[in-house]
Amino acid sequence: MGSSVRELAGATPATRDRYVDLLRVASLGAVVLGHWLMAAVTPDGVGNLLAVVPALQPLTWLLQVMPVFFFVGGFSHALSYRSLLRKRPEGSEDSVYSAFLRARLQRLLRPTTVFVLVWGAAALLVQLLGGGGGLTGVTLRMVTQPLWFIGIYLAMVAFTPPLLRLHERYGWGAFAGLAGAAVAVDVLRFAAGVPYVEFLNFAFVWLAVHQLGFLRADGRVDPRRAALLAGGGLVTATALVALGPYPLSMVGMPGEKVSNMAPPTLALLAHGLWLVGAVELLRAPAARLLERPRVWRTVVAANGVAMTAFLWHLTAMFGVYGALLALDVELPAPASAAWWAQVPLRIALAAALTAALVAAFRTFERPAAPTAPGAPGASGASGGGPLAALGATLCLLGVLGLSMVGFGGLLDGRTALLIAIPVSAPAAVAMTLGGWLLVERAGRGAR
Repeated sequence: MGSSVRELAGATPATRDRYVDLLRVASLGAVVLGHWLMAAVTPDGVGNLLAVVPALQPLTWLLQVMPVFFFVGGFSHALSYRSLLRKRPEGSEDSVYSAFLRARLQRLLRPTTVFVLVWGAAALLVQLLGGGGGLTGVTLRMVTQPLWFIGIYLAMVAFTPPLLRLHERYGWGAFAGLAGAAVAVDVLRFAAGVPYVEFLNFAFVWLAVHQLGFLRADGRVDPRRAALLAGGGLVTATALVALGPYPLSMVGMPGEKVSNMAPPTLALLAHGLWLVGAVELLRAPAARLLERPRVWRTVVAANGVAMTAFLWHLTAMFGVYGALLALDVELPAPASAAWWAQVPLRIALAAALTAALVAAFRTFERPAAPTAPGAPGASGASGGGPLAALGATLCLLGVLGLSMVGFGGLLDGRTALLIAIPVSAPAAVAMTLGGWLLVERAGRGAR
């Protein structure tokens, strides 16, 4: 791996925005570290450290960095789609969309599909053998929860072409429209009590942050605007939490009546704005740091395995706790002095096990050779775009359903509600696999 990373780093074009790659890695790394820190595991179950020590909840204003990842996604999607448009033959926008979906989803869905299949088989075997209780049962339920992020990202990829056209026509107005829709949803939710309207903000909040990535791709987030985003977002988020119905934590908390995350709220959008502004203000010094060859090689290496590490980091965490319990190592009461003293050891062990899992599964994150639209073997048949969109929709519903239902209760027919429809784990897996096959078929085209 070392020589290939060195070659990739050395071949980086001068025009590449290295800071975007750093933000992608850093945001996923912050999520992983946050999950490892927040897990309060005891022999009786799994709790949340932030519920045990509410005074730590302000830390979520630093560790909840998913808005940064979605912002970076908007930047990358704009560049990728425009690049494919420039290469297309006349009249082949349908095949451009298919090629775009396959190119953007390749490194996302291949490792995700492997993760789903491996855990699905393991869960079935455990439950056929009569297991599934205790920490094992908790693991089977919780290990799929981070897949919600994959589902939201899939929606962003699928909606990139129409949202990019809106951006090119209206610029900041397109972002303002999505942000305004998020405001309207929360007004209808909290002031008018309209049921179920809050779920619309899964789209409006995250797509508004994604739209900022388009603006960044066009160089329209300059230091002045970044300062306005950071200051305005922080002031707005603080005011909403202090005066409104919004909780302090920017991640979901057990038993809370209102969550800023699920579904997203206006407070989370304001939080995202201040984070985006803050990271943009740090761009210049970070860019100078990334000019150092060793630093850039580290970022390149991390980018090559980031999604695999994200998918398997909870597996590693529960594996560490399972091993400690099997070895009769005492798990101290969460937030006690002994618990804090054990934190470095647990994180080091979880990082080591994650590295082992990455070594085992990283090959599935390597992208396939790209196929340009209009090239031999590329999709040229009409209908490729709708087929790709259908596949992305099925993948979206599948991974979101799986994030909610988990792999526990496979043999009992356990279900969870996804948009008011009960979804079981087998159905979610089938949608994910079927959708991925459709995306692949649309992207490759008839040979």
